[in-house]
Amino acid sequence: MVSKKPETTDSQGPLHVSIIMDGNGRWAQERGLPRTEGHRRGVDNLHQILRSAFSHKLRYLTVYAFSSENWLRPKAEVDMLMRLLASSLKKYTKDLVEQKIRLHTIGRVEELPASVRKELDKAKRATADFTDYHFTIALNYGSRLEIVDAVKRYTAEVQSGNEAPENLNWETLSRYLDTRNLPDPDLFIRTSGELRTSNFLLMQSAYSEMYFTPTYWPDFGPERFAEAITAYQHRERRYGMTGEQVNPHSSLVYGF
Repeated sequence: MVSKKPETTDSQGPLHVSIIMDGNGRWAQERGLPRTEGHRRGVDNLHQILRSAFSHKLRYLTVYAFSSENWLRPKAEVDMLMRLLASSLKKYTKDLVEQKIRLHTIGRVEELPASVRKELDKAKRATADFTDYHFTIALNYGSRLEIVDAVKRYTAEVQSGNEAPENLNWETLSRYLDTRNLPDPDLFIRTSGELRTSNFLLMQSAYSEMYFTPTYWPDFGPERFAEAITAYQHRERRYGMTGEQVNPHSSLVYGF
């Protein structure tokens, strides 16, 4: 017999939350608005999340803003997204500074338009001295590409004599990922009702708690974010162990 899990297991909450901010276009279309308006509302919501997220004692927030596959969207939409990204960075960098949040990026950022790279560089420089809170934007990012790039970097170090292939393990390879300076996400959120990870932090999320919600991103405000944090606090993270090993004081019997 498989018993119910304990109601609370990680009351401290997550250290790192990652989010796929999905559903902007559908949010707009269901309201008779252009898709571009959905993306603008999505940016506004991200601003609200940023202003409240770190009050939950997490230290790292990573969002999927533009995937390496998003270039396949209509050119007009891609161009609009790049303009929106540049203007949003210009508009909200001051808020990052006021909240002492450091900005990072992952992905092949060097392939983005010059206008976007310029604003990213300015925001990174303006927040470079902050150490308590970290906001990472995944741009032109795909987990498979990241792994390919990591293997290339590792191989170059092998050829230089700085790495020995016989000593390769996950800890070593992870130092060559884009996320080498970030802890793995504890909580992985995806909005809009889609039930897939879409090439986002595939290796890093191996033991993340998944939270899928039908709510579109523009409507996933601070209250919904808090609900996701609460759901995480009711999870039991076992990492391959049994429930009794994780919580030796529990008398519950687990199926495996």
